[in-house]
Amino acid sequence: MFVVLAYDVGAKRVSKVMKACRRYLFHVQNSVFEGSITEAQLKKLKIELEKKIEKETDSICIYEFGSVKYSRKEQIGAVAAYSNIID
Repeated sequence: MFVVLAYDVGAKRVSKVMKACRRYLFHVQNSVFEGSITEAQLKKLKIELEKKIEKETDSICIYEFGSVKYSRKEQIGAVAAYSNIID
């Protein structure tokens, strides 16, 4: 499946959430990741993220598509190169 993940988390937790997402997806903007992922990998990612956030204040949105074939992406402005390098 193809997913787009966006997060809004407290500053203290940003790097932990980012590192978890980079293990499975491509970093495309400040708090946005996307990529193809298996259901098992997505389940593992969700479990990891739930442990890293504060559910009362943080937010993570995951959009799932059956495949990249049924999604369309348009980007306006600067296009950052895909990078999964952990800082």
